[in-house]
Amino acid sequence: MKPRSATLLNTAMLTCAISSGASSIEEPARYPVERQITRAAHGHILTNTGVWSPDSQWIAYDVRSDAAGEVFDGEAIEAVHLGTGDVRTLYRSRDGAKCGVVTFHPSNQSVVFIHGPAHPTPEWSYGPFHRQGALVDWERPGTCRVLDARDLVAPYTPGALRGGSHVHVYSPDGTRVSFTYEDHVLATRTAAEGEDLNQRNIGVTVLGRPVRVGSDHARNHDGEGFSVLVTRTTNRPRPGSDEIQKAFEEGWVGVRGYLRADGTRQRHALAFQGHVVTETGAVVAEVFIVDLPEDLTQPGEGPLAGTSVRRPSPPAGVVQRRLTHTTTRKYPGIQGPRHWLRCSGDGEHIAFLAKDEAGDPQLHLVSPRGGAIRQLTRHAGGVTSAFTWSPDSRRLVFHAGGRVCFADLESGRTTALTARRAEARQDPRQEACVISPDGQRVAYVRRVPAEDGREFNQVFVVDLPTP
Repeated sequence: MKPRSATLLNTAMLTCAISSGASSIEEPARYPVERQITRAAHGHILTNTGVWSPDSQWIAYDVRSDAAGEVFDGEAIEAVHLGTGDVRTLYRSRDGAKCGVVTFHPSNQSVVFIHGPAHPTPEWSYGPFHRQGALVDWERPGTCRVLDARDLVAPYTPGALRGGSHVHVYSPDGTRVSFTYEDHVLATRTAAEGEDLNQRNIGVTVLGRPVRVGSDHARNHDGEGFSVLVTRTTNRPRPGSDEIQKAFEEGWVGVRGYLRADGTRQRHALAFQGHVVTETGAVVAEVFIVDLPEDLTQPGEGPLAGTSVRRPSPPAGVVQRRLTHTTTRKYPGIQGPRHWLRCSGDGEHIAFLAKDEAGDPQLHLVSPRGGAIRQLTRHAGGVTSAFTWSPDSRRLVFHAGGRVCFADLESGRTTALTARRAEARQDPRQEACVISPDGQRVAYVRRVPAEDGREFNQVFVVDLPTP
């Protein structure tokens, strides 16, 4: 494929500010140059994190057709070079399988993504408990390795799952992969009183510990790592308790974990959203954290692989805690556009969205040790996208007011990086706003008209000014 030069868009000059009551979005004297990186007449979907190669030169995406990526119909994982526009196909699915939601390894050019069922049938088609993680090395494009093993026949194999994994993200040290999970065994049976329901949970695969399973089911397969669930859900949480009925939208805590209150370091931890039930019976998402032991292969209170009537049990040493209690607020819980919790690289601040008194979703912060919640942004309309941290833990990037913006951690000031478009449908898409590992650029997606009148998601980047 011939190189495709990145297209430079015109630089705007604006001095106005958007009024917001308590504060406003600050406008630069001159906007940074915004560049369109992809131009092909098909979809381009960015994951909410991990889309940049470690050297900040390539951006990975999938080719799902709809704007939001809600239709899982992509058949390729691609990467585009920031400078030349060259496109590299990393993987193309076969046998009716689909693929998407790709993220890079933090230190090498390998990627992980969702792989749907090959040779799908009405009984086994793509869905929450019929998908898996897949690994592709940069130097071996087209060759796919399965991340998480699956064993659907009892007695189940420790280290293997019984369902489907989703949105795979490497830990900062590259030794583990997190994902959300749902269970085929429990989802396809009617639970009796006292038996577990299929509920969304969070799992982790430890790389470098391959798991082999039997071939006594057509959908069984081996995996490259040892996979376990690390969260605990309850069929019917007690109102007002810290029990949860769903764990989802997780993020790794810190590049090196975080410091506990006693000064010791928790090396691996995941922050996540958990659905609690309030005393009035409402379901509210709160911030939780799960501290992980170094060894995830030792059974805890139950079998790692679960049973025919029980969910897989977390390993020994896993500790799950609730960090926020917002049920008495005017707008309780985590609210706003769909987003994943993201922690600063220094391990000090977990960021999430919650509504302010005006009903606008604003960035809020809480420590992995717990304590008071800090509201960071305060502009009218609030934050309208997923978000990511700068590598120096000093800024967050996101969309607001139809533009790409960043907020300063110390001051809370929000500054625009791009100008507002004349047509709202060309605003940055809310699904992703991802800063590069070198902290210099932000990647996002806009809808762009093609020559034939159709519109496609295209990948854009804008420079992030030096602090």
